[in-house]
Amino acid sequence: MRARSGWLPGRLLLRTAIALAPLALIACGPGGATAAVPTQKLALSAGDRVLVLAPHPDDEVLGGGGLIQAATALGLPVRVVFLTNGEANVWSFAVDQGALRLTPARARQLGMMRHAEALAADATLGIPPDHLTFLGYPDHGTLAMWTSHWGLSQGFQSPWTRTTRVPYPNAYRSGAVYTGESVVADLTAILRDVRPTKVLVSHPADLHPDHLALYLFTRVALWSLESELKPELYPYLVHHPGWPRPARYEPALGLAPPPALATKIGWLQYPLPAAAESGKVAALKKHRTQYASDGIFLRQLVRTNELFGDFSSVPLPPGRTAILVAPDDEKLPADLPEELTSLERGLFAALESIAIRRDGGDLAVTIAFSRPLQDETRVSLFVFGARPDRPFGAMPKLHVELGAHAEAAYDQARRLSASSVTVRREANTASVRIPLGFLGDPDRLLVSGRSSVGRVPLAASPWRIVDLR
Repeated sequence: MRARSGWLPGRLLLRTAIALAPLALIACGPGGATAAVPTQKLALSAGDRVLVLAPHPDDEVLGGGGLIQAATALGLPVRVVFLTNGEANVWSFAVDQGALRLTPARARQLGMMRHAEALAADATLGIPPDHLTFLGYPDHGTLAMWTSHWGLSQGFQSPWTRTTRVPYPNAYRSGAVYTGESVVADLTAILRDVRPTKVLVSHPADLHPDHLALYLFTRVALWSLESELKPELYPYLVHHPGWPRPARYEPALGLAPPPALATKIGWLQYPLPAAAESGKVAALKKHRTQYASDGIFLRQLVRTNELFGDFSSVPLPPGRTAILVAPDDEKLPADLPEELTSLERGLFAALESIAIRRDGGDLAVTIAFSRPLQDETRVSLFVFGARPDRPFGAMPKLHVELGAHAEAAYDQARRLSASSVTVRREANTASVRIPLGFLGDPDRLLVSGRSSVGRVPLAASPWRIVDLR
């Protein structure tokens, strides 16, 4: 699914996804003139083994289709893994089948169609069918699995297929329960099998919730294998507001990062010769259902280069304060969602900044917002811990929700006692104090914040890695 502003079907689908997966990332702000194309280049080596992780069929081509062609031309082993089969794209099914109502049976049918399209598309890039793996997790459900489906026997229920398990018989692990542990187990096993030197994966600043979730699950799987593997990680961006510029097919132009991310990330480019650009378009056309309904968007990412880059982890030794979100960072969409009433628009408070400090045995987090919170406004803080000697699924998943008059803390869906986390409020700020012991005495943290009006999330910061070692 292509979730973006400015195009009616995509916006309708995105609003549907928000209602069904309320932690979807609505990142950053209005677009502007693009930044310069990075000068530093990603290089392939003779001994490389390349693993491409894609949230949906077609993302592997959009993010790394040119690099994949170069790797296969050099005879390097390339494996592509799809997190979902992309069965939630109502609009592409309507265009292809003439049916606006996506029943569970039709959703699974679309998932199988996109599976077949991926085989055809990646064959044009030089990848044989046995080098493609389909995990089959729920399209537009994987971020909800990340935030709140760990340690549960009952998995997340897909609103599209109405199942809580992988429904595809040709999936990597058909019948796997829709939980965070299932995704991490699959990625860990594949990483061990492939032993890649380079991993391409979706970006932590991507607008789409499945893209964000795949990055986070991949990080956790790689941490669990640190003593065995140390591949280079290359996140690629697909969905970002107002990007790329210009918003049309311009194969003679270079792809530059969004201005808001240009200096915050160390970007690399992979140059594409004209033949590789043509090969990328040919592969995209094999993703027939997506190209027919959304070809204008897909072609925007065919340029003279591909981009890769990641946020650096944030070191946090005792006594030091780190700024995870600064007041001048982009955090808002260009336009507030149309479903907000005029009253809700007037209540909106933006997430301004997040500062984090390690204070003795506690973690102190200060959140600032643009105005005092009103009745329908919420600001949330997420803090997940990780450590090498304990499964990530067994670690607490803290969510602190701040409202106009009260606050609450949760470990996934379980509400915590008032003594677990302390919150001190002022007009436009909240100071949250969390015992590190309560977080499982982690050596790393994954931290994010968001603001919302009612059930509509409006702005969220990318999840950042905080290193306590």
